[in-house]
Amino acid sequence: MNILVCISRVPDTATKVVIGSDGNSIDSQGVKFIVNPYDELAIEEGLRLREKNGGVVTAVTIGTDKSTDVLRTALAMGVDKVILVKGEENPDSFYVAENLAAVAKDENPDLILLGRQSVDFDSLQIPSALGEILGMPSISVVSKLTIEDGKVTAERDIEGGCEIVEASLPCIISAQKGLNEPRYPKLPDIMKSRSKPIDQRDAAAAASRTSIIGMEIPLKQRAGKILTDSDDDINELVRMLHEDAKVI
Repeated sequence: MNILVCISRVPDTATKVVIGSDGNSIDSQGVKFIVNPYDELAIEEGLRLREKNGGVVTAVTIGTDKSTDVLRTALAMGVDKVILVKGEENPDSFYVAENLAAVAKDENPDLILLGRQSVDFDSLQIPSALGEILGMPSISVVSKLTIEDGKVTAERDIEGGCEIVEASLPCIISAQKGLNEPRYPKLPDIMKSRSKPIDQRDAAAAASRTSIIGMEIPLKQRAGKILTDSDDDINELVRMLHEDAKVI
């Protein structure tokens, strides 16, 4: 099975975000960057499918030279080869999808795996956009996956429950929490990954369709107020719900 896993480089989820001086990007000084957590699920699923069915797992990312660190992580986890498509610093979803599609056309995968979303932009657009460009079925937010004899059965999370969807290969799957538990790279594998080759390609000409015009840190204006069961506090609660929250 030929499996292509699309990954992205994002700030560590524990990062305290500071807006940069330009006002439309974060200050990367001192920020640790990691493989997008949802993409780690995609990598793990690809490795498990390879272990079961044989084949090759290729990881690809769209980015700059800085993105080689997440590709090294993918190599340490066990992927067979990696591709860096060198392009814009902060591309939009369409730009990324167009360039991932270009790689997919070259690699001709049986299955494309990626996270449901990146934790920095949170667009959730890449899986469906990639499916549209390639003309492939795309199943999103998948928490359980079975592939047998070319038939894909996926369980995906929906509001208040789950949905079971079937498709045939080739197809695109975006991973949701619960799909698996990603493995931790072992130190010997981390060391070996540093000397493994990275296939570098130039990005295709695809203009971004959106741009970031500004970023702001949400203001913390909410303050809690503790009330008791006294008559005065009950009256105050009713007043707050009526006049402040305007829910009654």
